[in-house]
Amino acid sequence: MANDFPAKDTEEAVFEAVQKEADGSKDTFTRKLSKPIDWDGKHYTELTFDWSKLTGKDDIDIENELARLNIIVFVPAATIEYMVRMAARACTVPIGIDLLGALTLKDFNAIRGAARNFLMRSA
Repeated sequence: MANDFPAKDTEEAVFEAVQKEADGSKDTFTRKLSKPIDWDGKHYTELTFDWSKLTGKDDIDIENELARLNIIVFVPAATIEYMVRMAARACTVPIGIDLLGALTLKDFNAIRGAARNFLMRSA
């Protein structure tokens, strides 16, 4: 007999997978990249983010940077530009937002999801 329940929407399934991965640790998140990347002479196969190293000054600096770009932040967890800058600052190796933007969409969204989950847990 066929399952009477509809298949999960792909977006919902991806969100649940990212959320499950991000929930593994409250203060750190490691993403094994689905496609390694070479950037500025370095080879990356995974990236680790230590959210606990972020400070109030990081928050202020990110919001000021976005204001200079005419991007208003009402809710950081809903602002992709905020989350990307936050992730770059939390990365355990020095990276910029340009490296994050060059990742596969799958990896980028996993990292963004982990940043969002951290912000939501911190609220």
